[in-house]
Amino acid sequence: MQPLVLFAIFASLRLCGEVSRLKRRDFLAASAVLSVLAAAPANAAKKIAAKKRPAKSTARPAPKNPAAAPTTPPTETRNVISLPDEPDKWRTYDIRSTVALNRVNGKARLWLPLAQYKDTLWERSLGHNWQGNFENAGIYRDPVAEMEVFYADWAEGVANPQLQIISQIATQDRHFDITRRGAVAERTEVLRRCLHSTDRVPTDGIVRHTAEHAIGRIRDPLAQGKAIYEWVVENTMYDPFLKSVANDNIGSMLESGKLSGKSGDIALLFVGLCRAIGIPARPVFGLRMDSSRLFGSLGVIGNLSTAQHCRAEFYTPGYGWIPVDPSDVRKAIRDERLNMGDPKLTVLKKLLFGFWEMNWISFNVAQDVSLRGSSGKTLPFLIYPQAETADGHFDSLDSSRMNYQVNASRAD
Repeated sequence: MQPLVLFAIFASLRLCGEVSRLKRRDFLAASAVLSVLAAAPANAAKKIAAKKRPAKSTARPAPKNPAAAPTTPPTETRNVISLPDEPDKWRTYDIRSTVALNRVNGKARLWLPLAQYKDTLWERSLGHNWQGNFENAGIYRDPVAEMEVFYADWAEGVANPQLQIISQIATQDRHFDITRRGAVAERTEVLRRCLHSTDRVPTDGIVRHTAEHAIGRIRDPLAQGKAIYEWVVENTMYDPFLKSVANDNIGSMLESGKLSGKSGDIALLFVGLCRAIGIPARPVFGLRMDSSRLFGSLGVIGNLSTAQHCRAEFYTPGYGWIPVDPSDVRKAIRDERLNMGDPKLTVLKKLLFGFWEMNWISFNVAQDVSLRGSSGKTLPFLIYPQAETADGHFDSLDSSRMNYQVNASRAD
C-alpha cells in the first residue's frame, strides 16, 4: 500500500474541532487494518482465571527462578501503526524489588511505594511477600492519597540492611471509549482535591492565562481536556536530564518559556492547566515494567530501577477519569527522531489521549507526601524508595548509600 493511501486512512479519522466527533472504535479498527502491513504484535497473554488476593506475610517467599525472566526484547519491529485492535488481555507479573543500604549509622527505616491497592479495570494488585534482615516490616495505606507504602525497620548495629519484596500485579490495556457514557461519578471530596492549587501546581496568573489560550472558545469539558493535551504535546520537550519541576513550579516553568523536562514535569503541566479552568486532574506516578508494542523507547526490560514514569488523567461528568500520556508522545519524538509530519506520530498523538499501554504499573496519585514515622521533610511525590537513619534522609538516587534494583517477569 502506498504512503498516500496510508495518509488518507489517517486523515479520514482526524479530529475536527469538538472531540465529541471522534469515534475511537473507528480509529482502532483502522489501526487493526494497518497492523496487517506491519510486524506482528507480541503474543497475547492468557487471561487470569480468577482474582485471588493472598495474605501479606513476612515469611520467606518461594520466588520463581529469576533466570526465567526475559532478558532480550522482542525481535519484531515495534511502531505505533502496528497496534492491533485485539481484545483486552490480562497479563500477570512478579515485580521483584531488592534494596540494600550502605554505611548505616544507628537505626534505619525504609519506605517503598507499592502498586495501587484499589482494583481497576486495567490493574489489580494480587499480593506481596517479603524477606530481609529487618527487625520489623509491614504495609500501611493512606486512603486520601490512595497510596500503599511498604516500610521496614532495622535495629542499631545492623551494618548492611537488606530487603527483597515480590509483588504480583495483573494489568490489561486501558481504553477510553467516547461512545460510552454512564461512568460512576467520583466522590466530591476527591474531585475537590484534584482542583486545588499547590506550591508546585499553581492555577492562577500565567497558568490560567495559558489554559484559557489553549482552549479558546471551547466550552465542552471533554473537548477542553483534549485541547490542553494537544497544547502540551505541541509546546513541550522531553528532556530526562533537566532538574525536575518538583523542585520549582509550573508557573515559573511557563514564565521561563522553557517547557522542557521529565515525564513528571510534563504531566504536572497538563494537570495544572486543567485545574486552572475548573477540570479536575491528577498525575499518576508509576513504573514501566515491560517492552512496548508502540515504540521500543516506550518500553523497558532488565533492571527497572530508573524506569519510573508519570502519566495523568482528568475527569469529565459522564465519562469519569480519562487517561492521557503527553510525555510519552514527546519521548517518542525525541528518542525515535520523529518529525511532526510523520504519520506514526499523528496516530500516537491521537492514541495517547484516552489510552494507557499497561506495560506500566501505577503507584499512587499522591503529592506533598509525608511518610509515616519520618522526621524528614515533605516529599513532592513518592515514586522512589526512601530511607532515613540517624544521619538523616538518604538520597534515593545515591547508589553509594542505597543499592536499589527492580526486575519484572511474567507470572502467567
